[in-house]
Amino acid sequence: MDLIPWKREGNGITALRKQVNRLLRDFGASDEDFFGPVDVTSAWGPALDLAETPESFVVKVEVPGIDPKEIDISMTGNTLTLKGEKHHEKEEKGKTWHRVERSHGTFSRSVTLPVAVKADKIEAETKDGVLSITLPKSVEALPKKIAVKAK
Repeated sequence: MDLIPWKREGNGITALRKQVNRLLRDFGASDEDFFGPVDVTSAWGPALDLAETPESFVVKVEVPGIDPKEIDISMTGNTLTLKGEKHHEKEEKGKTWHRVERSHGTFSRSVTLPVAVKADKIEAETKDGVLSITLPKSVEALPKKIAVKAK
């Protein structure tokens, strides 16, 4: 008997709704047959990567279609918080939509860093739909090289 990994899809009624719609879709029904279209906006948040170098942390966030002016970046203690909104395109008359998967709505993502950073030296820029945030480590958090003396 094989074990199949269980993947959690949110919590509560939203997860149940997605599972039932998936089950119905597997048997040939459309997403709209039971609950209506799946609402992906309720749990939307941009994908985020966090990397560490000896001098800093680098956070990369996928934000295609989001105006950089709509993104709020703040640092409280060791926690970086990103908030923003991806606007839904205006509905166009004369079109019948067969599938809508692109997410929209407000989001908030927070990442707690393991060490302090220089909040006044944080830099952020966007390129090709990716927001890059560089957070230089505080002097206390930088690695210290200790020389070994030979006798």
